[in-house]
Amino acid sequence: MDETELTIGIDVGGTNTDAVVLDSADRIRTWTKQPTSDDVTSGMNAALVRVLDELGADAGRVGRVMLGTTHATNAILQRRGLGRVAALRIGAPATTGVPPLATWPADLADAVVVDSSIVAGGYFFDGLPVVPLDLDAVRSFFGSLAGTVDAVAVTGMFSPAIADQELTVAAVARELLGADVPVSLSHEIGSLGLIERENATVLNAALYSAAGEVTGALRTVLAERGIDAAAYFAQNDGTLMALDYATRYPVLTIGSGPANSIRGAAYLSGVADAIIVDVGGTSTDLGVLVNGFPRESALSTEIGGISTNFRMPDILSLAFGGGTVVSGTGQEPRIGPESVGHRITSAAMAFGGNTPTLTDAAVLAGRGRIGAAWPGGWSAPTRTLLSTALSAFDQAIEDAVERVSLGKADRPLIAVGGGAFLVADQVEGASEVLRPERAGVANAVGAAIAQAGGRWEALVPAGAGRDEGIEHSCGTAIRRAVEAGADPRTVKVVEITETPLSYLTQPALRVNVVAAGPLSRL
Repeated sequence: MDETELTIGIDVGGTNTDAVVLDSADRIRTWTKQPTSDDVTSGMNAALVRVLDELGADAGRVGRVMLGTTHATNAILQRRGLGRVAALRIGAPATTGVPPLATWPADLADAVVVDSSIVAGGYFFDGLPVVPLDLDAVRSFFGSLAGTVDAVAVTGMFSPAIADQELTVAAVARELLGADVPVSLSHEIGSLGLIERENATVLNAALYSAAGEVTGALRTVLAERGIDAAAYFAQNDGTLMALDYATRYPVLTIGSGPANSIRGAAYLSGVADAIIVDVGGTSTDLGVLVNGFPRESALSTEIGGISTNFRMPDILSLAFGGGTVVSGTGQEPRIGPESVGHRITSAAMAFGGNTPTLTDAAVLAGRGRIGAAWPGGWSAPTRTLLSTALSAFDQAIEDAVERVSLGKADRPLIAVGGGAFLVADQVEGASEVLRPERAGVANAVGAAIAQAGGRWEALVPAGAGRDEGIEHSCGTAIRRAVEAGADPRTVKVVEITETPLSYLTQPALRVNVVAAGPLSRL
């Protein structure tokens, strides 16, 4: 018998924290939903303890724990638990017109940044230096900050093309601030755009402590139960990374929740190309499944009021879910934005409460049997209000499907999440509506089945040197996937994207390579 054949997947959402246990054949052994706590970690611990209790003596056979969490997102949105960062840009005199963090909300910048500076240096897109790196200025900047910062963020002009100046600055930072101070380098975080890449790099540096809280909590609960399991974090693109890797790149966990739902929906339904609708307690997310992985956003992503350019799933979020409060009249219904959240089992009318919600509207329409209350006993005005509110919800879903499908109506719509039953059986713009078994915990399933992945983006010549540049990019993406936990014997390149660049003196391509593979055997 394989003593490490069980895998636990955990997803921490805004309303519920879900956990599932899969056996060696990826069959669901047990699962649970627990309310998400304000500190995230308490709810995660409760879910983990519940499934371990269900396993009983078999808890010792758990070999892996996969976690998707909104902890990093919440830390940014709530300005809580963020580290103090020294932000250095290598780019004077070319980039001094826009100083570091110029577009950040003032309260977030105050919470994160100790000091920032721009020093001379940087490269053109083809790897030629703009001006030499000013090491005296680098030493002066870090020398003035000893003992005041928790982390460092370094961003260089076109560092994804050539990173040696960022690596030199990192060595100086560790020399002057201490080897224990983590350094976040932009060429490892974001894409080519300087400002968005800088923003993502500073956020990554600020999140080291928040990531440490989650990893510490996970390790603690496993140790308390005497479980020696390997732990992984889910990334924004639906792949996994090892715990130590996640500690270095916590910003890559921000979009893991929607990515987990999409990956879980693919697994539970057996469909590789579809539209996914994940109905939660307070929000509904729609995404697109392409070849079994989430379609990524081609636009910059805004987080906490900051524009970033690291990879994120292409998600359309609607501000209502199963717990959304319905008010107004039958002629003019008002849907949300308030939600009863995890109080739905006491506040919603279907559970004997007195607050009309979208869940009550779906129960009234016969789309699900939840709670013990009898809809026939509700007043006529309330029934009319709920009916019109559900029609408005249906229309919003159809409008959202049309937006994310880009006019292609031949794909199925897979409904997942605790509120999946709210979705109508027929939705315009989708070929059919699928409701896979265990759809309520698709997000946790997505975390449990994820593969380890790596990515690399670079500029390469469009003519001579193209093949060598792509080969180097593939090798780097594979190496990063292995660092994230992939088995080096089975990891492979799953996507290569070449984008011709305009207005350059020499023809060039932007190459984006994705590698993924099963986790290494324990």
